[in-house]
Amino acid sequence: MANNRSGKIRQYRKPLNINLGMIIFGCISVYIVICVVMYFTSSHIIGYEVKTGSLSVNNVYKGIAIRQEEIVSSTGSGYINYYAREGGRVAVGDLVYTVDETGKISEMVGTGDPDENSLSNEDLNELKSEILGFTSTFSTDRFSEVYDFKYDVQGTVMKLANYRILENIDALNASTDAGLVDFCRAAKTGIVIYSTDGYEELTADQVKESDFDTTTYEKIPLISNELVNRGDPAYKVSLSENWSIVIPVTPERAAELLEEEYVKVKFLKNQDSSWGEVAIHENEDGTYAELKFNNSMITFCTDRYIDIELMAEDETGLKIPNSAIVEKEFFLVPVEYVTKGGNSGADGVLREIYTEDGEASTEFIETTIYDEEEGEYYLDDSVLRIGEYIIKPDSMEKYPISKRGKLTGVYNINKGYADFKKIQVLDDNEEYSIVKSGTTYGLSVYDYIALDASSVEEHDLINE
Repeated sequence: MANNRSGKIRQYRKPLNINLGMIIFGCISVYIVICVVMYFTSSHIIGYEVKTGSLSVNNVYKGIAIRQEEIVSSTGSGYINYYAREGGRVAVGDLVYTVDETGKISEMVGTGDPDENSLSNEDLNELKSEILGFTSTFSTDRFSEVYDFKYDVQGTVMKLANYRILENIDALNASTDAGLVDFCRAAKTGIVIYSTDGYEELTADQVKESDFDTTTYEKIPLISNELVNRGDPAYKVSLSENWSIVIPVTPERAAELLEEEYVKVKFLKNQDSSWGEVAIHENEDGTYAELKFNNSMITFCTDRYIDIELMAEDETGLKIPNSAIVEKEFFLVPVEYVTKGGNSGADGVLREIYTEDGEASTEFIETTIYDEEEGEYYLDDSVLRIGEYIIKPDSMEKYPISKRGKLTGVYNINKGYADFKKIQVLDDNEEYSIVKSGTTYGLSVYDYIALDASSVEEHDLINE
């Protein structure tokens, strides 16, 4: 008996008892794993709610001013001094500048009574206007304009001071040195400008892309009390109030502007507005729009580059992202071949079929209408095939399914599946399009559409 007893203790294994609870738990676990895998491996359709809106179109341009300008050369050599106000109109015979060989006039300015050369309120207002005009358009990207502004202010102050000593001009005429001073008067009526830039003879049909490069632009100021030689530029005169601004545009934008004929233009320098007549020029390196004006020239007579905004009316409608837009093909069927049938009275066609005995018959095929154009319906091509015949209701006339057409639209996901809806684009930019609202077979405000049309097909179930 002792030999039959063992000193080893063995663990007793309990039998696996599979009950209903374990089976249910296992099924739930497998279901959860499958759902997680499907979620991360399937594409997800992101919805977008359609709302009304308008596009933010960039209508701001930098334009080149084209004027009828003429440079007047100095009639003598010596120190030049100006008396006509820049930006002011001179008549024939008005004194514009003097050329002083001896520097006598400079002495009169420097040694005169300070009170005599002080600026009036009108003069100070002119300076304030010039300063405000500069600060409103200044950009750190064009810092070199600060130096142009410096010379402009210095020149303006000197001209205003010279204008004040005109009261003493009789004393100069009576002096012994009077014969050494040339009194130069305007030969033509116009607006006086005291600078040159080489663009005086530029015309709209000569403008090219490089002309808009402000980094190479050089404006040469004509300053009082500077030495000049005979034949040097003395001043510039703008002869006509008719002027224009030329801007670069795309061919599409050019066609839109030309259709409008006149466009309202806002000048960003002073926020004033004016109407410009549109002319389009196909120049050597691109398309340019010329906006013609018959006023406001005197305000911008010293500016070659003018920032403007075209006050075009924005298109309003349903605003949708461009990523939601897709093109889809459909069958084109004459309107008279479409009828209603079935238990629901849905739209469809009578398709020709043949029985086992070879006899011709018809069956009603329900199909969705996506658009109507020129007496034809755009029908879903998923239920019809090329080469099949449809029968005209109450007639034996047949029509072969073959003709196709394309529609632009989006996928509506209101009902939980992708449903194509035609759209009519009114305007667009790089990100959004404005779509006409209230169209038959189209979209309505607050509809939900697929944000990315490339990720969905017609009738796909939506997994958001």
